[in-house]
Amino acid sequence: MLYVLVGFAGVLGASARYGLSLAIGQLATGTFPVATVCINLLGCFVLGYATHFLFRTNLLHQYAMTALGTGFIGSFTTFSTFSVEAVTLLRTGLYGFAVLYVLLSLFGGLFCSYLGYALGTRRLRQFTTRRDNT
Repeated sequence: MLYVLVGFAGVLGASARYGLSLAIGQLATGTFPVATVCINLLGCFVLGYATHFLFRTNLLHQYAMTALGTGFIGSFTTFSTFSVEAVTLLRTGLYGFAVLYVLLSLFGGLFCSYLGYALGTRRLRQFTTRRDNT
């Protein structure tokens, strides 16, 4: 059953990624991969938040947590697209964009993960305090 849930969540994550990529792609112009950066940063934030709030409460079943983290977020974000786009920027001579893309993805991803972690931890404290007071 777990494999089915992870697979289903993966389909949803990939579909969400594709839809968001199309929506962002219509807003962005030029050769810089804005959609991939935005999607990966969002995924970093959501996973940071989920692992430090949702996954530490009893709000979700263990299978749902695995489906969300591995299935949905794992297929929503993508390292392979990031890698191909970085190499493409390098091969086409857009070195400045390539460096910006790699640094923004790396440090932006770390920052978004930290932000999600911090907000998730804060929310967990509020959640446990409220639950303990009732």
